[in-house]
Amino acid sequence: MPGTPTTNSWRFPPLTREVQFDEKWAFVAKKEAHCDRSDPADAHKGDYWDHVALDAENRLVISVVPGARTIENTEALVEDARRRTGGRLMNLMTSDDYPAYETAILHAYGTTVTPPRTGSPGRPKAPYKVPPPGLNYAVVTKRREKGRVVEIGTRVVFGTMAAVMIALGLSQVSRSINTAFIERENRTDRHRNARKARKTYRFSKDWRYHEAVTYLSLYSYNFCWPVRTLTIRESEGDRRRRSPAMAAGLADHVWTMAEWLSRPAVQHS
Repeated sequence: MPGTPTTNSWRFPPLTREVQFDEKWAFVAKKEAHCDRSDPADAHKGDYWDHVALDAENRLVISVVPGARTIENTEALVEDARRRTGGRLMNLMTSDDYPAYETAILHAYGTTVTPPRTGSPGRPKAPYKVPPPGLNYAVVTKRREKGRVVEIGTRVVFGTMAAVMIALGLSQVSRSINTAFIERENRTDRHRNARKARKTYRFSKDWRYHEAVTYLSLYSYNFCWPVRTLTIRESEGDRRRRSPAMAAGLADHVWTMAEWLSRPAVQHS
């Protein structure tokens, strides 16, 4: 097929240097307030969050974990994002001030330290994890009054402010600690996926279909959706539209949905 990527036109892992994490709310069948958690029939109903990791520079959705807003799903998201980016440290990671991210990032990227035996009686100290050199993680804090954001701040969790400022200087898109790009992607996905639209009757009735359409919407966006801000000028008057996968080095053209759906998920040599 003309335009289909050849072996040499791919690059994996993606060219990701800056990751933003966030959770996007939706619900299945009925809202959480109407669920009875003692009723097995309500086990997969109520609040259903998309835990998303986004490549801020290339607008690539790296990973998504749908489900309850839990520490376990947050850890699954960060670990999957680490795996999909080849396990390397990012220049910068940011999120809101949901405390589960600090634990998840330390668990995924941290270096294990085993305390030496002291020879003293008693149980030895358990191994623990410390952030490795070069791990930069910062959060955006928001103070609300009566449901409205009245103050926005930032805080460096891992790394130093000097290291974060260097990372921001290297960034193609960020000039301050922010989650603006993943928040923008959240709005894009709500537009593309009617089940996620706010104040509508078009909500999911079954969690299995909800998850299936979540994956379909977010990952087809990577390959089949040309993002306006990723357009580049190749010559005078000639502009090339690019998808997030193209910007991240995973594809050499904007795929059609038919091409994306028919391509095997696992490639064999």
